[in-house]
Parts: sequence; structure tokens; C-alpha cells
Amino acid sequence: MISQEPFRDPRLLDSLFQAIRSEAELAGRRFSFMEVCGTHTHAIAEAGLRRRLGPQVRLISGPGCPVCVTPVEYLDRAIALGRLPGVRLATFGDLFRVPSSRGSLETEAAEGLRVEVVYSPRDALTLASAHPEERVVFLAVGFETTAPAIAATLAEADRLNVCNFYIWSGHKVVPPPLRLLASDPGLALDGLLLPGHVSVLTGWGIFEFLATDFGLPSAVAGFTPADILLGVLELVRQRRKGEARVTNLYGRAVRREENADARRLMDRYFAPIDSDWRGMGVIPGSGLALRPEWAERDAGLWPVTVPEPIEPAGCRCGEVLKGAISPPECPLFAAACDPDSPVGACMVSSEGTCAAWYRHERYRGEAAP
Repeated sequence: MISQEPFRDPRLLDSLFQAIRSEAELAGRRFSFMEVCGTHTHAIAEAGLRRRLGPQVRLISGPGCPVCVTPVEYLDRAIALGRLPGVRLATFGDLFRVPSSRGSLETEAAEGLRVEVVYSPRDALTLASAHPEERVVFLAVGFETTAPAIAATLAEADRLNVCNFYIWSGHKVVPPPLRLLASDPGLALDGLLLPGHVSVLTGWGIFEFLATDFGLPSAVAGFTPADILLGVLELVRQRRKGEARVTNLYGRAVRREENADARRLMDRYFAPIDSDWRGMGVIPGSGLALRPEWAERDAGLWPVTVPEPIEPAGCRCGEVLKGAISPPECPLFAAACDPDSPVGACMVSSEGTCAAWYRHERYRGEAAP
């Protein structure tokens, strides 16, 4: 394992801050960059990078939290599935408290809905094996990083002949929403910090359209403070020089090519579909659904009655996710909405932007940029 300590050296960080300031001063303008990874968002907030970068560089948090971008309708259907006779739901913990139209999995569980929090899809398969009299539905939410693990679990379910294991796919893929954000004149982005974890699976080449189609500098970065600052420095330099390319600064984990084994496994079970993103609407080709040949595993095809979706009153999570506002601009932030009593998904998830700001930025007296 590569040690992360050199990337946390205060002297290195000081030199990177100085290099960024010098480059920005040479450019004579302010820059707006978006990170599209929830882990980056929390790393930036925890290390206080936004404050130390100062007014010359604005970091905007994008739709990097898979649970946060999952729309209310997905939770509504999940709860409806859980109310069917003989059904038990299995979910990652982040999804447990995300609001639906009329509650959450947590509040429904308190009233008798059978919901198990698991740490992996394999745990959900084990649950199904232990309860053959029930239909166990795993709520499959995530980006490209989790889809191969779900596909591997489906393959194992077939190998072990566990016939009572199902999924309700809410998987999403990252490139399509980036295309949407890059074309939004209201955001006026100068570049993007690309997600390190996703890029391990997809390879960085999949993001080259940002440079060729939109002239946007982009950098794949790791997750230490120095990793992120190196990414910011690269974006400032590219923009100052009038360049646009994808630069891979996370070479210890990311290559240009995708992970071929993971891709084959995903393609065996999943096919692209148009998908609804919280705050951004339906984005073509941005979701993954089970292929028709695996319909017997698809709980999303079961007939249930789903209520008209209702977003939490006053919550502006959707605007936070697309970078239109920062968390303090939501009137509920740190008032009616906090991690103990979250109103919106952005405050619930460990990868959520509002959760990151609440835990770190507010103590530094950060103002909305």
C-alpha cells in the first residue's frame, strides 16, 4: 500500500497554496471549479481548503453523492415494495434515513416495515439464503463504483440458486450529468475535479469529452489535501494558458482505460436507461437497469401503488447538488435541518454536501461564496 503521509506534509501544502495563488494572480481573474465526488467534498471541508484558497478560487460541490441524487420516487417505490407480503428490504445505511414523500425507511421500519441495514450486497444475499420463505430486495443505489459488486452478487445468487434474492436498481453513471453541468451557462465552470473512485473503474479517458466538446480543463485527483490542491493547481494552470485536457494526477490508482473485468460484469447484467436525478431531472443514458433477461431478479417490475412524489418542504438539496447554491443559502441549513434531524438527502448521507458543510465549514465561519 502506498503511504498517504507525504501528501499531508504541511510544507507541501503551503507550497501548493502559494503556487495556486501565484498562478491565479498571473491570470488576473477568479476561477470556479466543481468537484463531483462526495469524498472530495468531505476532504475539502475537513481540511479547510476552501477557506485557505481564498477568493481567487471558488470550489463548487456537484452531484457526487449517489444517495443524494436518488429521487424521492425511488424511495417511495422501495417502501411500496417493502409493504408487499413476505418481502424484506436490505439497504446500505446511508439510504435508511433519506426522506421519501411521506417519511423514510427509518420511520417505516419503526412502524413495522421489514428493513435490514447491510454493509455489502453480499450481506443481502446471505440474508436471502437465511430466509428462503421471504423475498429479499436489495436497494441497489450507487455509481460505477458499486455496480460491479451488485453484478457479482447477482452472479453468485445464480450460482448458489438463491431464487428469493432481488434488486431494485437505482444505479447511476457519472459522465451524462457532467455533460449537462458543463453545458449550463449559469454555472460558468472553469474546470472540474473528476472523481477518483469512479475513475478507477471507468478510466480517465471516458471524461475526455469535457475538453473536446466543452473546452473544460479536468483533473482526476486522489483524496488527500495535497492530491486535491495538485488538482486545483493543474486546473488553474490549464485555464491560465488557454488549454483544456484531462490530466490524471491519481496515477497510483487510475489508468486511462477502464477496468475491463468490471465492465464485462456490469454489461452482463445492466443496460443504460434514462434516469431521474434529484435537482437535475431526467438525464438520458444516466442510469442502469437490469437487462430483460434478468427480469426474474428485478423487483422494480413488481406492480405496486406509488404515491405522487413530494419533495421535503423548503429543502434546496437539488440546487446544492447541481452547484446552483451552497448549503448556507438554504434557509433550513443548520436550523430545521441538521444531521440529527435531516430534512433533505444532502444532510443525511456521509457523502452529502450539506453534511460536510455542517460538520466542518460552519465552525470556520464560512460564508456562502
